[in-house]
Amino acid sequence: MVKPENKLKSEKIKIGILGGTFDPAHKGHLEISKQAKKRFDLKNIVWAITKQNPFKDESKSNLRSRIQFAKKMIGKNKYIKVKFYEEEIGSSKTIDLIKHLNKKKKNEIYFIMGADNLINFHKWYKWKSIIKKCNILVFDRQGFKAKSLKSVTFNETSNKNLTFVKFNKVNISSSQLRKF
Repeated sequence: MVKPENKLKSEKIKIGILGGTFDPAHKGHLEISKQAKKRFDLKNIVWAITKQNPFKDESKSNLRSRIQFAKKMIGKNKYIKVKFYEEEIGSSKTIDLIKHLNKKKKNEIYFIMGADNLINFHKWYKWKSIIKKCNILVFDRQGFKAKSLKSVTFNETSNKNLTFVKFNKVNISSSQLRKF
């Protein structure tokens, strides 16, 4: 006999969120999306584009062109949805996006990030709440593993909701591409 709580859990839809400015979107974003879908059996992945990352300089490209380029980048990968939620939810905070995507409690959220983001994750608004409300998938990035494993977030969480994902890294970043 299946317990009702187990049945309910199995009916949840696994959704990945990869947030950022995507200035520009690149094959690294695409590769970690593909790996997350495959390894964690995610139904969809949302590329949640933000107007501005509070930890970075102002984006060089306008929001509309970043969204259009991201949509081109995903190509035939229909499980990836490019979205801008800030006006709809009235916030640019990750915790508010997670609450919005899970307001009916029908989704199991997987927040996807690079190891470089884990280093300063403890500075994010309500970072402990983010960890409680979703699974965090941290993809290793060239030169960031040691620092991310020493981060406040990695060392102050029980790590039951935080998974460090090893994979064949794509050595590229948006900041490198902007230099060209």
